[in-house]
Amino acid sequence: MTNTIRISVDAMGGDKGPRIAVHGARLFFKERKNVSFIFHGREQDLLPLIDEYPDLKPHCRVVHADVVIEMDDKPSQALRKGRGSSSMWAAVQSVKDGEADVAVSGGNTGALMAMSTFCLRPIEGISRPAIAAIWPTLRTDIIVLDVGATVGGDAKQLCDFSILGAALARALFDQDQPTVGLLNVGTEEMKGHDEVKEAARILGAASGEGFVYHGFVEGDDIGKGTVDVVVTEGFAGNIALKTAEGTARQVGTYIRNALKADIVSMLGALIASQALGALKRKLDPRNINGGVFLGLNGIVIKSHGGTDEIGFKGALGLAYEMARNKVMDKIADGMSRFPTLGTTTAPSATANEANSA
Repeated sequence: MTNTIRISVDAMGGDKGPRIAVHGARLFFKERKNVSFIFHGREQDLLPLIDEYPDLKPHCRVVHADVVIEMDDKPSQALRKGRGSSSMWAAVQSVKDGEADVAVSGGNTGALMAMSTFCLRPIEGISRPAIAAIWPTLRTDIIVLDVGATVGGDAKQLCDFSILGAALARALFDQDQPTVGLLNVGTEEMKGHDEVKEAARILGAASGEGFVYHGFVEGDDIGKGTVDVVVTEGFAGNIALKTAEGTARQVGTYIRNALKADIVSMLGALIASQALGALKRKLDPRNINGGVFLGLNGIVIKSHGGTDEIGFKGALGLAYEMARNKVMDKIADGMSRFPTLGTTTAPSATANEANSA
């Protein structure tokens, strides 16, 4: 059996409480036995839940934390309130201390980014961290970043995101030279604002060193899977993510309603149940649950706050794969290939309040 992957969980984060975290962990443990969990939160809430799953219990440890970061807490408020005492901070701190390989939280995105940045600190050479999403497409899964950490972005930050995204693609997809595209309003070289054009120039010159720069891509290229890594700033990326999730729910509702319209439709649905089941899984937004905080000295996974145990299981699966594939080593290798991109001073943890996802 391979080495055990240690996952630190902010069990109090999210909209639905610790039951989702514990149940999701149990579902994941049934598929992957070489995993252990450190649950951070209120013992009186967590211990009875873990007792419900005797098979999971020997592989869990509970670390008591009284303070819970609320979903509407501002990042600066969350730092003052929860630094050193909250379940969210403790989950991230366990990664810094080497007790866990990766941390997972369904809590407040802005607070989690602030705490993660303050605790783990950005990698040298990376100006700001990004949130990366694993995105299903017509071709295969791809990576899109940033989807909500940084509103706005200069050329240096877009290049940083490209390095980080390419490193993640090499780790998760086993690709030696993933293709990278900059999200823009058109594919022509003259389109877009100056920062995007400058990033394109830099990436074009660096192409071949761990990634292949494809050029500009448009919104519809994300779903097509035109490139392996789509890079943008967090405002546009978060809108794209939420639009995709909403569209998936909308299409799924249309299909369900159409299949219930009459007896013929229901009979057809019964005949095509296997194919419809596969389609349902593709359209389920829970399948893209889990954003990866990249650019820090440690890996943190952000699960959707409103997800259920299936979605949280997916976030744990992403955390597992990140640790198993040694993503931090791949990122370090990627950074070593780009000394000419320069180093900037990292902003403070509270300088940029992330979007709440």
